[in-house]
Amino acid sequence: MNPARRYLETQVTTAPKEQLLLMLIDGALRFTRQARELTVARDVAAASTLYLKGQAIALELVAALDSGLEPRLRANLSGLYMFVFRKLVDANLKHETVHADEALQILEKLRAMWGDAVARMKSESAPVAAEKNPA
Repeated sequence: MNPARRYLETQVTTAPKEQLLLMLIDGALRFTRQARELTVARDVAAASTLYLKGQAIALELVAALDSGLEPRLRANLSGLYMFVFRKLVDANLKHETVHADEALQILEKLRAMWGDAVARMKSESAPVAAEKNPA
């Protein structure tokens, strides 16, 4: 196995759950942006491969939703992830960037929202960790 692949696997297997969520969204953003560029360049086959990767991530985000979430929040997040999935399917089938753009708008907002939430969690847990391990 090549070193870059081994490093990535180590990152994924050791990352906390919230970091994995950000990694998934980052992957969906990257694949969708690349697929959009390939759609513009009319490389349908290469774009399709990347759209499929983005679709798989959107479905994984739905599957990974915590069953302990408040039902309305869970339904709203599921709806957003499924919207992204459907837009990526449309972009892939219709070869129109407007659908990728709509998926990207939602993914970018989700990334910002989750990024802020993770940062807040880290900053709130830092004082607790400092209290447990005084210098």
